[in-house]
Amino acid sequence: MLRRLSRKILYDWLGFREDVTEHLPEKCVIALAPHTSNWDFIIGQLYICSIGAECNFLMKKEWFFWPLGILMRRIGGIPVHRDKKMKVTDSVARQAREADVFRVCVTPEGTRKANGEWKKGFYYIALKAGIPILLYGLDFRTRTIACTKTIIPSGDVEAQLQEIKDYFRPFTGKHPKQFAL
Repeated sequence: MLRRLSRKILYDWLGFREDVTEHLPEKCVIALAPHTSNWDFIIGQLYICSIGAECNFLMKKEWFFWPLGILMRRIGGIPVHRDKKMKVTDSVARQAREADVFRVCVTPEGTRKANGEWKKGFYYIALKAGIPILLYGLDFRTRTIACTKTIIPSGDVEAQLQEIKDYFRPFTGKHPKQFAL
C-alpha cells in the first residue's frame, strides 16, 4: 500500500521518472546530489519507499527534536553532531560491517547552500566498511532520479572525489545557484 502510494506521488503527481541502471546492493553508501532544497529529502524518501527498500540517512542533529526526532529515527535517520569531534565515519562504518543489510544516504555537499568543498565522510564510510558508493542524482530540470554509476573506493580520495563531482555536473538541483562543484 505505502509502496504504491509513494510511486503514485513521485511519478504521477510530482512527474519524476527513473533512470537507474545500477543494482542496489544489500550494503552501500548512496551519495545523493545536488542537495539544494528540503524537497531532496522528500523525493529520496518517496523513491526508496517506492522501490520497497530501506535506507538510513545522515542528518544534522538539529532535525531530531521532539516529536520530529522520533519519526526521523524510525524512518532511518542517524543524527550527526557537527559541533563535536566525533568519529561518525568509524561508527557508521562499524554499523555497516556488522549489519546484514545496510544502506546509508549522504549528501556530499553537507548543506543546501553552494559549497564546492564537499565533505568526504561518505567516502570514508564506504572505504572503512568495504562497500560501494552508488551515485544518485536528482535532476529537477528533467524530473529525473538517476543512478548510472557505482564507485568502489580505492583510497585515492581526491581522484575519486573529482570523478564523483564530474558525474553530478549535468544535474540541476531545485535551486541551481545553490549547487557548486
